[in-house]
Amino acid sequence: MIAAAKSRWFNAWFARHARSRIQRTFGRVLVAGLGDMSAVLRDAPALVVANHTTWWDALVALYASELLLGCDGYAMMDAANLRRLPFFRRVGAFGVDLDDPADGARAIRHAARLLDRPGRALWIFPEGRERSPYGALALRPGAAQIARVARRATVVPVGLRYVFGASEHPDLWIAFGAPLATERDVARGVLLQQVAIERELARIGGALESALVPAEFTIVHARAPGRVGRLAERFLARLLPA
Repeated sequence: MIAAAKSRWFNAWFARHARSRIQRTFGRVLVAGLGDMSAVLRDAPALVVANHTTWWDALVALYASELLLGCDGYAMMDAANLRRLPFFRRVGAFGVDLDDPADGARAIRHAARLLDRPGRALWIFPEGRERSPYGALALRPGAAQIARVARRATVVPVGLRYVFGASEHPDLWIAFGAPLATERDVARGVLLQQVAIERELARIGGALESALVPAEFTIVHARAPGRVGRLAERFLARLLPA
């Protein structure tokens, strides 16, 4: 197990870097449940469980924690990826060998120690590795085991989607769900987390089918279309009429 070694100055710099990357890449960032999630963090530490579809997820977790919620964010990573990208330790990531039960037990204890105060959020992607956003979720039990041990923590499900639409840039959708009831049984905890994450993904799916952005989603970032591209398209439209 590779412990987190969070650095305040590096974390502040890298959070701004994550925001810059996200704002350059995505046309819009749309978030639901931000106020409710902030309320949870005022009273308790939060164990955030989310689906895992892309390497962007780690940057999104940092961006959401530090810049949207203003909380002290941490995340669990595959130890192999953390060895390849060791600077993530400085922003609160800790690594676990997903195929080593003993290492998993150490990571659970480390996670429980982190979840000891309000205003702190620990992001877990219980699928373990990136999976297709269109397939069924397949959660490992680690997040449910952490929830059983970290009794102060509130479990919050999150759905993440990265979607191309009418714009040249994809949209990032984040849906924070309602807190889950405390569950001592690990198998049932896994099931409750899976159902809750799927519910948030379905909420995003419903929003994508709507002609307008539903009121429950807040647009926290909207990128203006590129001026050069628009001018080029207008020029070509006049130069090559139908």
